[in-house]
This record gives sequence, structure tokens and C-alpha cells, in this order.
Amino acid sequence: MDFNDLTSMSASVKARMDTAIDHVRHEMAGVRTGRASVSLLDGVHVVAYGTKMPLNQVATLSVPEPAMIVAQPFDPSLIGAIERGIQGAGLGLNPSNDGTIIRIPLPPLNDDRRKELSRHAHKLAEDGRNAIRLVRREANERLKKLLKDSEVSEDDERRGLDQVQKITDEHVGIIDSLQKKKDQDLLGH
Repeated sequence: MDFNDLTSMSASVKARMDTAIDHVRHEMAGVRTGRASVSLLDGVHVVAYGTKMPLNQVATLSVPEPAMIVAQPFDPSLIGAIERGIQGAGLGLNPSNDGTIIRIPLPPLNDDRRKELSRHAHKLAEDGRNAIRLVRREANERLKKLLKDSEVSEDDERRGLDQVQKITDEHVGIIDSLQKKKDQDLLGH
């Protein structure tokens, strides 16, 4: 194994860790902070046409006001199913419809709910850090196997391990900052 192989391995490790960060970023976007966001409804599924479908495939979602999400069904006959899907998603939302659109007001967050959401954000961040550590462990095991099989020198293995650790530290730092920002949004400190 030469320098190019180590570089390509580093690129692969970085790409897998980037995927973990993208996942955490997407999951954290769904954690409510008191401001309306259509990403809050990403996990909502609606029974439509005999199958479960994501809400954004059966309605147009918009945020006309800071504490309101509006769902405009593509098919007006799905209004009831959309309302049931939102109520059944466990988000604590109470949608109402006027026959053509569904208004989803976001109630103000109390302190207990903010703390609960913060704990959830911490869990999402920890899951992301664990995914990154798993990628690191797999890369390190691969490097150790290459050394054992005499495909790399000890110096190359050490350089590879250092590079993997550096990439890991950068990615864990990004997740830490995502968690810190979400805590600021939720708790105001």
C-alpha cells in the first residue's frame, strides 16, 4: 500500500463521517425550537391510497408565520388522513382544517418541553458521535490488518492512524457545535 492508497482510505473515511454528520444535521432540524419549520414534519406519514406516504408527498408545506405551518393537500380528499397523520406523529401538534388547507399552529414551548427536546438533541448528537467512532474503529482495524499482512510499514500505519484520528476529531467537533447550537436555540444559553 502506498501514499495514494492511504489518501484514498482517508477520503473514504471522511466521506462516511460526512454522511453521519448529514444524518445528525437532518435529524436535529426536526427537533422543534419554537420556530416553525417544515422539517419538523419530515417524520410524519399519511395513509393515502392504501399505503403510508411521507406528508411532503401528499401536500405542499409552507410557513406563513413564525408559529404556523400550513399543509395544502394535492388531493382535497386526503385532508382527514393528513390531520390524523400529524396528530398520530407524537409531535404534540393539533392541526385544524377549513376544508381546503390544514393549519398547524405550534404551541409555545414550556421549560420542561425545552429540556426534553434538548435531551433528545443530545441523544441524536451522541448517536452521530458513535457512528463516527465506528468508522474510525473500522479504519483503524483495516490499517492494523494491513500492517500485520506486511502491506504497509509501521510508519505508514502510524501516519494512517494519525490521519484517521484527525478526521475523527474534526467530525466530532462539528457534531458538538451542532448540538451546542441546538441547545442555544432551545434553552437560550
